[in-house]
Amino acid sequence: MNCNELGNLIQQKAELNNLVSENTHQAFNIFKEVSKEIVSELNKNFPTINGKFENKGDFEFKLSFGSDTLVFILHTNIFEFPRLHEVMKLPYIKEDIKRSYCGMINIYNFLSDSFDYQRDLDIGYLIGRVFINKENHYFIEGKREVGLMYTSFHKAVVDKDSVYNIIVSSMEYVNNFDLLTPPFDEVKITTVGEIQSNLSTKKQITGKRLGFEFKQDKD
Repeated sequence: MNCNELGNLIQQKAELNNLVSENTHQAFNIFKEVSKEIVSELNKNFPTINGKFENKGDFEFKLSFGSDTLVFILHTNIFEFPRLHEVMKLPYIKEDIKRSYCGMINIYNFLSDSFDYQRDLDIGYLIGRVFINKENHYFIEGKREVGLMYTSFHKAVVDKDSVYNIIVSSMEYVNNFDLLTPPFDEVKITTVGEIQSNLSTKKQITGKRLGFEFKQDKD
């Protein structure tokens, strides 16, 4: 292979990455726009929900409601799936392997109090990952209530309606994903210093299923 051949390959890969990256950024902006609309509608009809949208820049935003916060994070890189991944077996991918290169948006669930009280050690849960390719098609890996079967990859297109469904499904899932009391032995000890400096509540790690086996987390 000479330099010109190598240069063509590098250029083709760069163009593919740029196209996928642009699609994913546009999708992330749709997520932001729809999240704002959902918060506005909820606050209008259900003021006690106290919905909040917080833009954290080009790659992150928060959607808070009730006791939960969803954090959406746009990854800066483009990914390919392992050869044994089920997606790679789809006719849609076999027809054009470049369709398997995807940008990624991660959706995490945290307790709103974790941010409000700056409990930096609290646990969040990844509930879904949205993958978007060069044709603006997408699929989701995630909890059953959130995830879309990868077999729909060939026809599922990112638009406001699909994004609305993803966000609402995510909100529904975390609303039903309740906080359980931590095991007694994990929280039975504290110190005088922590009590006096009001650090005890910050140092006790809190998560919805912390310390428990929870079948749905294995799905």
